[in-house]
Amino acid sequence: MAAVSATCLRFQPLFSQSNKSSQAAASLKPLSVGWAKNTGFPSLKASRFRVSCAAKPETVDKVIEIVRKQLALTPETELTNESKFTALGADSLDTVEIVMALEEEFDINVEEESSQNITTVREAADMIDKLVQEKAGGGS
Repeated sequence: MAAVSATCLRFQPLFSQSNKSSQAAASLKPLSVGWAKNTGFPSLKASRFRVSCAAKPETVDKVIEIVRKQLALTPETELTNESKFTALGADSLDTVEIVMALEEEFDINVEEESSQNITTVREAADMIDKLVQEKAGGGS
């Protein structure tokens, strides 16, 4: 059984902001979880607490580059890992073209049902890293 003696946990990104990864790291926000003393550790099932693997900064940068090219966005258009394709003006056909460009760039195959769930740069980058890792490990 584990015990926690603190009443607040704080998670904060630990990357240095250098080169192209600064765009991805700049959008990360600290996360704090707190609870009253003597109430015990809060149930994470009841909370809106989400843990996800972050894609490699170079993958995020490449996805941003491809999205910028596919949507013909100006260099001044701010793109981060939280950028939503629809907010950038993409329709369903644009999203399909983005996925096709990502498949070609990373030499992967994205299942149709997976591609329909991609709405942000981060989701695309996370999916790419997962598929590349599966491919390298001999997964399906």
